[in-house]
Amino acid sequence: MHNLAIIPARGGSKRIPGKNIKEFLGKPIIAYSIEAALESGLFDEVMVSTDDDKIAEIAKKYGAKVPFIRSMQNSNDYANISEVIYEVLDFYESQRLYPTIVCCLFATAPFITQDIIIKSYKKIIKEGFDSSFTIQKFNYPIFRALKRNKNGTIEMFWKEYINARSQDLPEAYHDAGQLYFAKVESFRKEGTFFMKKSIGIEIPYSKAIDIDTKEDWKFAEQLYQIRNKY
Repeated sequence: MHNLAIIPARGGSKRIPGKNIKEFLGKPIIAYSIEAALESGLFDEVMVSTDDDKIAEIAKKYGAKVPFIRSMQNSNDYANISEVIYEVLDFYESQRLYPTIVCCLFATAPFITQDIIIKSYKKIIKEGFDSSFTIQKFNYPIFRALKRNKNGTIEMFWKEYINARSQDLPEAYHDAGQLYFAKVESFRKEGTFFMKKSIGIEIPYSKAIDIDTKEDWKFAEQLYQIRNKY
């Protein structure tokens, strides 16, 4: 096995119950990630790591594999993404399947496309990076960020930039929350997708939204409809 796509999707979402399979404009939101992965044609297998029977059923319906049920240890609120990926890799290796490239695709990323997946993959294969992932630029300079103190007063995190012009401050980016690609050997060695030789694939704000609340969900649906002219 060369390329493996892993879509983590546990069943215990708190802020949006059933988030990973909640209907997003006519189909479960996880279906968008599954279909984009399959349409890319890159993967020997697209699998979903879940602890939930309903999620497993829907994942299979849209073409993904669910070869095992995720352990309870990696299904609680404190399990991190690296532990989930390790569990999947350990399972495949126990079956004598040894992927060399792994892609972690998030279940609530309806704006993901096969083009983004392929572009991220090529950064590793053709340019020699150990990992790649999508990033977005902060809309406002983070060096002028403010914090609220316990007594209610406001102050800057970095007071040395109080008189700095916005255009003179370095640009800053954040993880877009869509996917991570990595060489398995490098991932096992460094234990994270944020490696010494990582590269970010910049995408505009309109191509990824972090969906954490019902308001985020509604806005994402509206934006998706505008982008795709529903």
